[in-house]
Amino acid sequence: MPPRQRLPPADRRAQLLAVGARLFAAHPYADVLMEEVAERAGVSRALLYRHFPSKHALFAAVYQQAADKLLAETRFDPADSLVEQLIQGMDVHLDYFVANRNAVLAANRVLAGDPVIQTIMTNELDALRARLLAVLPLADESAREAVSGVLKSWLVFVQVLCVDWLTHETCTRTQLRDVCVGAVLGALRPLLAEDPAPGWTTTPGA
Repeated sequence: MPPRQRLPPADRRAQLLAVGARLFAAHPYADVLMEEVAERAGVSRALLYRHFPSKHALFAAVYQQAADKLLAETRFDPADSLVEQLIQGMDVHLDYFVANRNAVLAANRVLAGDPVIQTIMTNELDALRARLLAVLPLADESAREAVSGVLKSWLVFVQVLCVDWLTHETCTRTQLRDVCVGAVLGALRPLLAEDPAPGWTTTPGA
């Protein structure tokens, strides 16, 4: 164990979250032990459990931090085209999914149905949907409900497809991204005041 260093509570919590995030990214959920988290952080197990009373609590905090970071890095800027915004948002999420494959699979497979983890994911998807609604060229307010429903279904579709891809990788990352972007463009076209992506095509064979 590295020499123990005194830290303010907030800094200690941040350190433990960083250690936990690395371990959950590197190993399946079942293989991550709280004893190893404590050892890597150079703290006693008692101190670790004061901050996080269980592995589930630590994982939930790690996943909440990741969701907050993904939202902060996903930019929906009206100055960019819708395709550019969608591609940027997909790339941000795919970067995280690839680098944290074990954590993503834990949240969506091992802990599927867990109310705490599901709430974190639902809140992020709802925030993304609200941001997209704000930049889309809606024909009128009556179209908002229909577009919102399409976006909600699309975000779940993307989540399921990406989790399956992490397991099997049946296509390239670029193809996966283009499938997701193409799916929402096709679904939204009948509902918007203007074509959201005239002339947009996928990248063949990428």
